[in-house]
Amino acid sequence: MRYLAAMSLLFVLVGCGNASKNEQRAENGVDQDGWNNLLSNDSLKGWHIYGQGAVSSKWKMDGSELVCDPRKTDGTFGDLVTDRSYQDFELELEWKVSKGGNSGILINVEEDSSYAATFATGLEMQLLDNEFAEARHQRDSTHWAGCLYSVDCIAVNSNPLPYGEWNKARVVQNKGKVSFWLNDKLTFERVIDSDDFRGLVNKSPIKAYPDFGKYSSGKIALQNHTDSVAFRNIRIKELI
Repeated sequence: MRYLAAMSLLFVLVGCGNASKNEQRAENGVDQDGWNNLLSNDSLKGWHIYGQGAVSSKWKMDGSELVCDPRKTDGTFGDLVTDRSYQDFELELEWKVSKGGNSGILINVEEDSSYAATFATGLEMQLLDNEFAEARHQRDSTHWAGCLYSVDCIAVNSNPLPYGEWNKARVVQNKGKVSFWLNDKLTFERVIDSDDFRGLVNKSPIKAYPDFGKYSSGKIALQNHTDSVAFRNIRIKELI
C-alpha cells in the first residue's frame, strides 16, 4: 500500500510539473508542439529596425500580414530583426513579392555598430521573382529564390510561384548544418563551420565581409529592399 501511495504521489508531481511547463510555454506564445508565432496582428512586438531600435518604419502589420512597401510607406528604411537571438531552430513562413521583387530572410545576424548591415554577418535566403528580376540576378543562379545569396544554390529547385502569389519558406539550423527549402524543395544545405563552406564563400563576392557566416546564433532578419514584400504565418521552433 505504501508503494502504491508513493507511486501515485510521484505521478501527481510529474503531472503537475508538466502542466506547469505547458502553462509557461503558453505564456511565452509557444504551442504544445513547440512552435512560437512571431507575428502580432496589431503591432511589431518582438521586432525592431536593425541598429535603430523600435522606430517608426516602412514595415507595417496589415491584419495577419507583415508588409513593407518602401516606395509608398513613410518611416525609416531598414531591415527588420527579431528582438531575440536564436541558435538551433526550425523557421517557417510564407512570402510574396511584387513584379521583379527582391527581398531576403537572414539568420545568425549579429547586431553591432561595427556591422553596417544584416548581410555583413547573416546568411541570406534570397526571396526573388525569378522571372522578372533584374538581368544580373537572372544570370547568376546563386541569386535565385531559395538560394544562399551569392554563395550557393541547388538551382534546379529554385521554382518560386509567380509574383503576387504566396511562397513557402523553411529554414533549419541544427548543430552547424543550415538548410533552406522553397515550396517544399531543398534549395541549399551546408555545414557552415566547414572548409568546404568557407571555400565557397571565399570564391564569392561575400568574401568582402570577413565575419559573414562566422556566428552560430543571432537575430533573424527580413530584408527591406527597394521592392514591395509581404510575409505571413511566421513561426519558429527552437531545437533543444
